[in-house]
Amino acid sequence: MGTILSPLYYAVSWVLVTFHSIFGVFTKNQSIRWSLSIIGLVILIRVILIPLFVKQIKSQRAMTALSPKMKEIQKRYKDDRAKQSEEMMKLYKEHKTNPLASCFPIIAQAPIFFALFTVLNGIAHNHPHGLMKGDVLVQASQAKFFGADLSSTFISSPNLTTKIVTVLLILAMSATTFTTQRQLLVKGMPKQDNSNNMMMQQQKIMMYVFPVIFAISGVNFPVGVLIYWGTTNLWTMGQQFYVIKRNPTPGSPAFEELEKKRAAKGISSSSDSSTDETTGGTTTIDPAGQPGQRQQPKKKKKRKP
Repeated sequence: MGTILSPLYYAVSWVLVTFHSIFGVFTKNQSIRWSLSIIGLVILIRVILIPLFVKQIKSQRAMTALSPKMKEIQKRYKDDRAKQSEEMMKLYKEHKTNPLASCFPIIAQAPIFFALFTVLNGIAHNHPHGLMKGDVLVQASQAKFFGADLSSTFISSPNLTTKIVTVLLILAMSATTFTTQRQLLVKGMPKQDNSNNMMMQQQKIMMYVFPVIFAISGVNFPVGVLIYWGTTNLWTMGQQFYVIKRNPTPGSPAFEELEKKRAAKGISSSSDSSTDETTGGTTTIDPAGQPGQRQQPKKKKKRKP
C-alpha cells in the first residue's frame, strides 16, 4: 500500500515544503511556517475542487426539483423495493444527476487527508515519507501549534497542552461540520413536505453523523490533520454561505429573503427566473420549482443618434 501511495506522499510533502519555503520570506518561526503550510495545502486543494463543488450544488438542486417524481415512484412501488430502485436509477440517468454528488468533495479529499495523516505520523515516529527527510524532518518534528506538536495526537501524547489543543480542534471540527450542514438545511433547502425527500434525509444524516464520527476518530488524528480538516470546514462554510446568499435555491428561505430585499429596493421580482452566476445566463423556473429552458442574456440595442 505504501508503494502505491508513494506518489501521493511526495505530492503532499512537496506542497508542504514549498509553502514552508514561501512563508520563510515573511517569518523565520518554524511553527508558524509549518502551520501556515498546512492551511496553504487546504486552500490549494479547495481551489482545485471548485468544479466538484459546482457539480455538487447543481446535483442538489436537481434532486430537489425531482423530489415530486421521486415521491411518486416511492408511492407507486412501495411494495417492490427492487422495482423502486430501478425506476429511481432511470430517473437519475434521464436527468443526468447523482444522489451521491453531495459527497464528492469529501471523497475527493480523502486520499489527501490520508496522505497528510501518514506524512505527519511518519514525522512523529521518525519514519519519513516523501520529501520529509533530513533537516526538513527535524524542523517539522519540532513545529508546534499553540504548544502542541503538529505530529502528535491526543492518544499518543502525554503532554497536557497537546491534549487540550487537540480537544479544542476536535470540537471546532465537529461544530463547523454541524453548522455547515444545518446552514444548508435551514436556509438552502426549498420549503416542502420533506418526510420522503431523499435529499433532505441525506443531509440530516450527514448533519448528525459526521460530527460524531469526527469527534470519536479525532483523538487518533495528528494536530496537523485536525488543522487541515478544521480549515477545510471553514472554507466549505464560507463557500456555501456565499452560494446560499447570492444564488439561493428557488423556494428556499434564503430565496424568499433575497426576494424581499429586492422588493424593498424596487428591483423586479426574480420568482420566474434565477441568475446563473457561472454562465451569466438565466434559467427559467416553473411553478413547481423545476428548471426550465435556459435563456441567453439579450444584448441591448444601441439608439441611433
